Amino acid sequence: MTLEFRTWLFGIVIILVIFLILVDISKVEEEIGIPEGRDSREGVVSSLQSKSSRDAAADRESTSRTGVSDSNSSIVPAAPEWRFNKDLSISIRERTMNISENLYRLLPSSPPLKKQHFKRCAIVGNSGILLNSGCGAEIDSHDFVIRCNLAPVEEYSRDVGLRTGLVTMNPSVVQRAFEDLVSEAWREKLLQRLRGLSGSVLWIPAFMSKGGEDRVECVNDLILKHHLDVQTAFPSLRLLHAVRGYWLTNKVLIKRPTTGLLMYTLATRFCDEIHLYGFWPFPQDQDGNPVKYHYYDSLTYEYTSQSSPHTMPLEFKTLSSLHQQGALKLHIGECDARL
Repeated sequence: MTLEFRTWLFGIVIILVIFLILVDISKVEEEIGIPEGRDSREGVVSSLQSKSSRDAAADRESTSRTGVSDSNSSIVPAAPEWRFNKDLSISIRERTMNISENLYRLLPSSPPLKKQHFKRCAIVGNSGILLNSGCGAEIDSHDFVIRCNLAPVEEYSRDVGLRTGLVTMNPSVVQRAFEDLVSEAWREKLLQRLRGLSGSVLWIPAFMSKGGEDRVECVNDLILKHHLDVQTAFPSLRLLHAVRGYWLTNKVLIKRPTTGLLMYTLATRFCDEIHLYGFWPFPQDQDGNPVKYHYYDSLTYEYTSQSSPHTMPLEFKTLSSLHQQGALKLHIGECDARL
C-alpha cells in the first residue's frame, strides 16, 4: 500500500468520524430543543431556563385554576387558609402516648434479670397434665422457676410447686381469672396472688397486643397503692417478633408464639439446663384419659383450630425434638415422689 493511498484512506476516515459527531450533536440539540445555529453550551442553558420558565408558568396557571399543582391534585385538597386544629392534635397525641404515669413509675431502670445466670431452670406450663403428677417438690428444686399467666399455686402446690422467680400476666388474665375486678372481693383475690410473688419478676406484656390497657392499669395501681414486693417488666412488641422470626428461620412455622414457647426462648439466655412441666396441648394423656386445658379451671380450647392464634401441637413437636436431642427436658406424667 502506497503512502499516497494510506493518506487518502486516513482522510476519508477522519471525515466520516467528524460527520458522525455532527449528526449526534444535531440529534441531541433537536431532543432538548436548541435552536439551529446557536452555540451548543449556550443553547443548553437557554433551553433549560426556558423549559423551567414554561413549567413554572404552567404550574402557576394550574394552581390559579385548581388551588393545587397538578402533581399533587389527587392528594392535597384545596384550602383557602391553613389553621391549626388543636383538638385533633391533642387527640392524636393521646392515642399514641399511651403510657400512664403508674406504668412509667413501674418501668425498671434496668432489666430485672440482667447479669443473672442459673444452672437449672423450670418452666411451668398450665396444662391439666400436671394434676396428680406430684411434681411440686421437683419443680421447686430448680434454681429458677418461671410460671405462666399468674396461675394459682397454693392449692395445687403438690403438683406444681410454690416457688416463683418470674411469672407472666397477660392482660386477659385479669378478665378471665379475676372477673375484670368487678368487685372488691375479686380485687382482694388478685391482691393476694400478687402478694404471694414476694420479690418475683412480674412480666406484663402490656405492649404486645391491642386492648387491655385498663386492666394493666388496675394491676399497676394495686402494686403501687399496696407497695407490693414485685419487680415489674414490660416487654417490647419487638421481642414477640424476634422470637417468632427465630423459629420461622429454623423452619418452625408457628403463628404467634405461646407464652410457654416465649418463656423457653427467653430462658435460653440465662439458663444452662431447662426443664419443662405442664406442656401438653392435647385433650387426652398417653393412656387416653381426659386432660384439662388448664389445671386450675374448666376452660376449654380447640388445639387444632385454624382460627387459633397459636400452633400448640407444632410447638410441642418442636420441643419434643429438642428433648430428644438433649437441648431441654420435657417432663410428662408423674414425678419422683422421693424429692
